[in-house]
Amino acid sequence: MPRAYGGLELSVPEGVRLEEELACIDGSLGWTVTLCAGANLFVGYVHPSTAGTVFADPAVCFGGSGQASGTALEEDDGYRVSGRWRYATGAPHLSHFTANCIIQRQGRTVLDDQGNPLVRSFFFAKDEVSVCEDWSAFGLKATASHSFEVSNLWVDRNRSFLIGPEYATLDLPIYRYPFLPFAEATLAVNTLGMTRHFLACAKDLLRESGVERTEEASERVAETRRSFYHVVDRSWKELVDSGDVGQATLQAVSEQSHSLVHRCREQVMALFPHLGLTAADASSEVNRIWRDLFTASQHSLLR
Repeated sequence: MPRAYGGLELSVPEGVRLEEELACIDGSLGWTVTLCAGANLFVGYVHPSTAGTVFADPAVCFGGSGQASGTALEEDDGYRVSGRWRYATGAPHLSHFTANCIIQRQGRTVLDDQGNPLVRSFFFAKDEVSVCEDWSAFGLKATASHSFEVSNLWVDRNRSFLIGPEYATLDLPIYRYPFLPFAEATLAVNTLGMTRHFLACAKDLLRESGVERTEEASERVAETRRSFYHVVDRSWKELVDSGDVGQATLQAVSEQSHSLVHRCREQVMALFPHLGLTAADASSEVNRIWRDLFTASQHSLLR
């Protein structure tokens, strides 16, 4: 969020490091802040007059779904929207729900330049949606990532937007950073933060049994963490210096994000069988971290 709207105006390297620390404190905390901060990023693509009104509220909080599981029929100066979307992280906290919809015109699906269904993003006020309290995953419980739906809801054209550097309405570097590698990096650091928390708990448990198995795991994670941040920092420098991020660097961000997640899961799974029944006790801290981490692993961008 820009400072003009009361935000911290963090760069990508600053933001992901903060998200890592939050996830290290608690998985649900890090995940909720990350997903909602990612949705608040949309302020940079919304029509300025609309953004100025909506984001003037200090309690504003966007969140929702990236699934294109709704339809938006063009109508007059807006759209008639219907759909149901799953996994709106932080649903009880949200002031607005974001959703992707397939655009229809005169009863037919609109196609983009590549011949695919045209998808636009929308946001709805919380009193315009019905929240379905169906989040029953075994981890990240406090994210309350419930489903939501709207039916035949008319929304103004200014509540629809497209995400991408070419559609930015605010002139700050972060809105020119491509969204997919941004999302991959922010999700990856949540796995990293939870893994660090898991390793700390594992070290305490194994110390009690007189066994040390965490040092090698911690070093392997730390090594991959350094490689990840090296390429994220490089991508941001490219953007600030030249106004763009090269495709090779963006690919490296994606690859390092997935490598980081893979390494973290690998080390956690290697240690888990050595932690005894405490690790299997659903009331234990280490078990909660394990459940949070492997619930997060099911996000489509991390698989």
